[in-house]
Amino acid sequence: MSTIVEQLSSYAATLRYEDLPPEVVEQAKRLIVDTIGCALGGFHSEPASIARDIAGTVTSSEPATIMVSGRQTSPDLATFANGVAIRYLDFNDGYTSTGESGHPSDSIAAVLSIGERFRRSGRDAITATVLAYEVFCRVCDVQDLKPLGFDHTTVGGLASAAAAARLSGFDAPRIAQALNLHVAPNVALYQTRIGNVSMWKGCAYANASRNAVFATMLAARGMTGPSPVYEGVGGYFKAVTRKPFELPVMGGRDGQHEHPFKIMECSIKHFPLGQYSQTVVEAALQLRDRIGNPQDIVEIRVETVSTAVRLMADDPQKWEPETRESADHSMPYTVAIAFLHGTVGEEHFEDRYLHDPAVRALTRLVKVRESDEANRRMPVAMLCEMTVVMRSGATYEAAVEYHRGHYMNPMSEAEVERKFRGLADGVLPVAQADRLLERLWTLDAADDIGEVTRMTIAA
Repeated sequence: MSTIVEQLSSYAATLRYEDLPPEVVEQAKRLIVDTIGCALGGFHSEPASIARDIAGTVTSSEPATIMVSGRQTSPDLATFANGVAIRYLDFNDGYTSTGESGHPSDSIAAVLSIGERFRRSGRDAITATVLAYEVFCRVCDVQDLKPLGFDHTTVGGLASAAAAARLSGFDAPRIAQALNLHVAPNVALYQTRIGNVSMWKGCAYANASRNAVFATMLAARGMTGPSPVYEGVGGYFKAVTRKPFELPVMGGRDGQHEHPFKIMECSIKHFPLGQYSQTVVEAALQLRDRIGNPQDIVEIRVETVSTAVRLMADDPQKWEPETRESADHSMPYTVAIAFLHGTVGEEHFEDRYLHDPAVRALTRLVKVRESDEANRRMPVAMLCEMTVVMRSGATYEAAVEYHRGHYMNPMSEAEVERKFRGLADGVLPVAQADRLLERLWTLDAADDIGEVTRMTIAA
């Protein structure tokens, strides 16, 4: 039987744009639009500024461009800088599974840098994006890393390495070397997302992608990596998952059978916060229209999936968050913001809200517990059932199964564009944002994916 790396590298080398159904191409473009928008929105953040400063210390004979600033640097550092901007707001798309979950759109940073480096077409970039999503989601489906102490970016880097190696023009054996070179040294810790969450939360996948691009650059020059990196005596199965897994069937045609692509099961976020709190905030907003004055609330009961409870409500810091990163992964905090302010936007993670006595008081009234019914409906649904008890004794209930933007409740093209323009506001002039959007919607006709990055350079 072939190894995990052999299976992945063979798939990466043989997937073609012509294999992609029209709806998959359109979904890839939607998610690329969303991801570029998130990068624009995250550009001015402190972590993105730090990443750009580091990248700006390096010049390269094989340069790639940092979005908005237009700085040129090495492909791996451009990947890191762009990836931090993409991830900072916690607003880019997500994938949920009974195994691992995360944000495959983070891999688009690697697609942009390596695509620009080799002047790949829009079709090449779309194919590499679909490949990255397929690798990320399929591998997530067969392992759950969080209980083992490892982060989903461990899988994300693998997806980025596959996409970068494909765009580098490698054959299957050289793709395999890029994957070996990435997997062996790059296992990330789950501590990134728990406790007093730091800036690194928004940098972890960007760093995994940076390392993936670096591994690809090594493989291009003939470097070989440890093998078999999964199945070996000191490999991934022994050190990380503690048991082997088998890859599911990958998307595309297999003989007479057509298998679905996982990119179709990825969801766009409606609010800039953790994936598992999207339905929770929507339930709160539904109830806000019915309850009257939020100051008359005496208790808010939230029942949802166990993963959401573990990730968004288990730590003491989730009840009194001190950092933006802790707050956007705090279910109680974002529920309080939703009731008090009628939405949850990026501005609601500023210090003036984090330390607002009214927000803190309402946060303490939130009670969270896992729901057997919500767990049963995973991974497709993220059911939230919410009950609000008022000082008068009245109770109000709401249930949300699929948030707006979920692949079972998708945003319209107009909604995706509205989100994009909101994120671009203050970063790009309106006319420039419009031209960029037009290019992204017609990406399959672009001769050079580097055109996209250059079109983000602030006029």
